Amino acid sequence: MIRVPPSPLTLALLGALVATGCSNPAPADVAAPTAPATDATAPAHPDIFRFHIGALEAAALKDGDIDLPNDNSVFGVGRPVADVSALLADAGLPTNALRLSIQPLLVRGDGRLLLFDTGAAAASFARGGRLPQSLRDAGVEPAQVTDVFISHGHADHVGGLLTTDGAPAFPNAAIHIAAAEWAALQASPQHAALVAAIAPRVATFEPGAVLVPDHVTAVAVDGHTPGHTAYAITSGEQSLLYVGDSMHHHVVSVRQPDWTVSFDRDAPTAQASRRALLQRAADQNLRLYSVHFPFPGLGHVRAEGDGFAWIPGD
Repeated sequence: MIRVPPSPLTLALLGALVATGCSNPAPADVAAPTAPATDATAPAHPDIFRFHIGALEAAALKDGDIDLPNDNSVFGVGRPVADVSALLADAGLPTNALRLSIQPLLVRGDGRLLLFDTGAAAASFARGGRLPQSLRDAGVEPAQVTDVFISHGHADHVGGLLTTDGAPAFPNAAIHIAAAEWAALQASPQHAALVAAIAPRVATFEPGAVLVPDHVTAVAVDGHTPGHTAYAITSGEQSLLYVGDSMHHHVVSVRQPDWTVSFDRDAPTAQASRRALLQRAADQNLRLYSVHFPFPGLGHVRAEGDGFAWIPGD
């Protein structure tokens, strides 16, 4: 289930978040980064969408896409294909496949550059790997990133942590990841090279930890992976919830949050977490950022029937 203990820091966002973890200062060996171009001066670019969270500058950065078959192997597992097709058709979408976008989030403020997830890089199941160029088009070099926040260890979220030659892609960044998720990565033989490369920069945390004072708090959303984490990002009275893989598809996951998704390690828990998060987001009109919804992944949800509807927009 989604775990959201109380904290005044993010009361406006989630109504109840804990602030019991430790905070991590910006790495001492990193100079304050040069500011990306402001909204007024930045050239238009199809892989960048700039916006603000209070005083924080933010940008959705396109990394790529994932196309999945509509054959009950991923979404609506155990249900007739026609059920998923009906949802897609009602939304005016093709019924033969489901497309997921991939867009890590960049946030700048208080002399730090924060990156939430790192895209798929060369993962075989995705058409990814555009993040490095998107970063540069946004006026940021990878070495300027001070903090990387990982929602979980799936390849479309951690793939960009390494360069093509296996070196750390963000050599000066602290890599924040839930302790349970880090333990799972360390236990996975397929992630041995990744673990060895990033281990010196990893900073683990427990659910509810305040990771950047006044700005970033970890929010556990259970079921997808052992330490799957959303992030509450705040500045003054404004907030954004980066939902990670709490939900994948902007129609199926939202309208039918109780349907089984094959990616979820503990499907019943993930389904309950997803519904609880969507209900809270609808009740409180939370501003959400979904890494897999259509670019740029910004919007809100509203209750609709027994489910919810995604309302895109900044």
